[in-house]
Amino acid sequence: MSSQKGQSGTSKRGFASMDPAKQREIASKGGRAAHEKGTAHEFTPEEAAAAGRKGGQASGRGRSSNK
Repeated sequence: MSSQKGQSGTSKRGFASMDPAKQREIASKGGRAAHEKGTAHEFTPEEAAAAGRKGGQASGRGRSSNK
């Protein structure tokens, strides 16, 4: 049993619990830092085209949906 009574099991802490605007602000700082450092990945036109073709396809093989 948990010692925290009256809570539904979700945490009020961490990145996922932040509002979306705050998440975007923090994530963009990381992206800018990576570009300044030179470690950020930049897509080539070919990679971007392949990603666009892939679109909404399932990302995992062998996964079954719960139908």
